[in-house]
Amino acid sequence: MKIIVLNCGSSSIKYQLFEMPSQEVLAKGLVDKIGLKGSLIKHWRSDGTEVKLEGEILDHKTGIEYFLGILVSDKYGSIKDIREINAIGHRVVHAGEKFAGSVSITPNVVEALEECIDLAPLHNPPNLEGIYAVTELLPGVPQVGVFDTAFHQTMEDYVYLYGIPFSLYDKHKIRRYGFHGSSHKFVSRRACTVLNLDYKTQKIITCHLGNGASIAAIKNGKSFDTSMGMTPIEGLIMGTRSGDLDVGAFMHILNKEEIDIATGNILINKHSGMLGISGISSDMRDIEKAAEQGDKRALTALKMYRYRVKKYVGAYAAAMGGVDLIIFTGGIGENDPETRKVVMQEMEFLGVDFDEEKNEGLRGIETAISKPGSRVTVMVIPTNEELVIARDTHDIVTGKELTV
Repeated sequence: MKIIVLNCGSSSIKYQLFEMPSQEVLAKGLVDKIGLKGSLIKHWRSDGTEVKLEGEILDHKTGIEYFLGILVSDKYGSIKDIREINAIGHRVVHAGEKFAGSVSITPNVVEALEECIDLAPLHNPPNLEGIYAVTELLPGVPQVGVFDTAFHQTMEDYVYLYGIPFSLYDKHKIRRYGFHGSSHKFVSRRACTVLNLDYKTQKIITCHLGNGASIAAIKNGKSFDTSMGMTPIEGLIMGTRSGDLDVGAFMHILNKEEIDIATGNILINKHSGMLGISGISSDMRDIEKAAEQGDKRALTALKMYRYRVKKYVGAYAAAMGGVDLIIFTGGIGENDPETRKVVMQEMEFLGVDFDEEKNEGLRGIETAISKPGSRVTVMVIPTNEELVIARDTHDIVTGKELTV
């Protein structure tokens, strides 16, 4: 069967066409700058054919309509007829407490996701735009929602609740939800498959390190804790997000700078993190280059970033009563040997025997970076959130579960 995976952002659409159950990617692309000047589509086919098309793309429906046309075109297409598409899988950021797993999209599900807009006002609306568009353009084709938050719905209440009046949780569902669930799920399961381990008996720490970053503690096959909270701001220092921040300090900033909540929200989401600390960039490569040239703020930013990762790894090992596997993934986790090295230094007390030689220069390759005798296995596993969505969509539509 052929499945399209959609990831709709505020001004972009990422898409992939999968052949299932072989999991082959037939085509993929990006619709960029939707509703903005310079709209374009970049499309790649599995045989290496690439095309870039520019034109006015006013909304998500138009963008989806355009790339569907490319998929069936004589010159750049991968299928001959739109009716070959058997299902659509959507990435949806926030499902609140409503869904603990991927689900078929029905009118009731759409209504539930609309109720979650307040929890993710930047992400859920464009996710829903994709669902609305597909419903109109491909009527009758099954759609599946795969939620960033669903994997973490196994957390216990004492883990996900905040130390605020319980009535606020009852009334507004203010709690830790966690994100990057598809990535944490994929890499943890993949590592156990590679190592021939029983996923449901392992204590795993997964480090999804990219421009957005989070760590998850996975105990016996279920998410036990995760660093992001009600929103993606909490936890690790990220490209432009502050990560953990004293609420009192935030209120003090609002008062001293005489800014409102909306401006403060932009401050901790868009102007903080590695960009705010270094004053250089949100890109780790730029910051590392500046640090090598002696820039003190860049060096401080790197130390802060790596320290926060190390601290969470240690905390989660303690919370689970030990750890069997530590996994690095995401753009930084997969491609930054120095960050992995610094995080794993002085972790021998946990049972980590890190292989610095094997780690050196390693980028984007699935492999162990701990020594063979290490009690804790450390791995690099490239993430594939799109494949998770394709797999979940296949499983729900066919009723047959694929193995990793």
